[in-house]
Amino acid sequence: MTPTSQQRPIGVFDSGIGGLSVLRALQAELPHERFVYLADSGHAPYGERGDAYVAARTHAITRYLQAVHGIKALVVACNTATAAAIHDVRTQCPDLPLVGLEPAIKPAVALSRTGRIGVIGTRGTLTSGKFALLLGSLQSQAEFVVQPCDGLAYAIERSTEHAVPDAAESSEVRELCTRYITAMGAFGTTAGHIDTLVLGCTHYVFAEEELRALIGPAVRLVDTGEPVARQTRRLLQATDLLADPGDEIPAACNRMQLITTGSLLPLQAAAQRWLQLPARCCSTATVPADGAGAMAHEANRALAQ
Repeated sequence: MTPTSQQRPIGVFDSGIGGLSVLRALQAELPHERFVYLADSGHAPYGERGDAYVAARTHAITRYLQAVHGIKALVVACNTATAAAIHDVRTQCPDLPLVGLEPAIKPAVALSRTGRIGVIGTRGTLTSGKFALLLGSLQSQAEFVVQPCDGLAYAIERSTEHAVPDAAESSEVRELCTRYITAMGAFGTTAGHIDTLVLGCTHYVFAEEELRALIGPAVRLVDTGEPVARQTRRLLQATDLLADPGDEIPAACNRMQLITTGSLLPLQAAAQRWLQLPARCCSTATVPADGAGAMAHEANRALAQ
């Protein structure tokens, strides 16, 4: 039976497992919706690649999710991909409801009391024209300490390869967090200190424990998951695409399909750790860079171990 427009899934994608933090927020906000999440781990990390490469991957994944999974909306759960490609995707897919990410510095301005705000993100995000415009629009309202965190997203990605964190990989995440947070200066609630830290990469939510140990309990951490989930709900309502709240909530693997273009085991481990999803909800796929007509679905459902 062909699904109605309201029953079709919402597509969500990121360069890897970081977007699972956004998917978790979407799941909480929209319990009756179905989701297809694609981790482009076979082509990561995005944050240290050029805009042209990231834009090409974004277009290829958008075409794939439309052609193979019939998505009704797309959440680009990646700050780097949003900055590099979202305007072009909107132009090329005008009928596809689309939600992108940007570092949550607007909410941070409202929260900060010292007027000094830290922003951490990938170099690709923080050096983009889109971020420069956003930052410039708020420069008169606060002082921003912007810190690119080369390698951190990739280290977090590797740290989720096991259901129980590996000691060496966890140590690498801690060391990188320490290096970048230390470089930003003093954190705290007194005048002149950074009292609000914006997580400008979806991966960084999964290093919250390490970051909190460095900045202290009083500093606010701001990420984009919940605002993006609320915006997705508003957009679906405006386009009459919300799933019927009277429908039964689908079982886990009917509701959440997770796909990776890289190794399957890291996605399975991350899904189990962060979303409590069984391994059988995860599969692999090839998403070539050429046109939609050349794309064949190659997902292989993994058996639960």
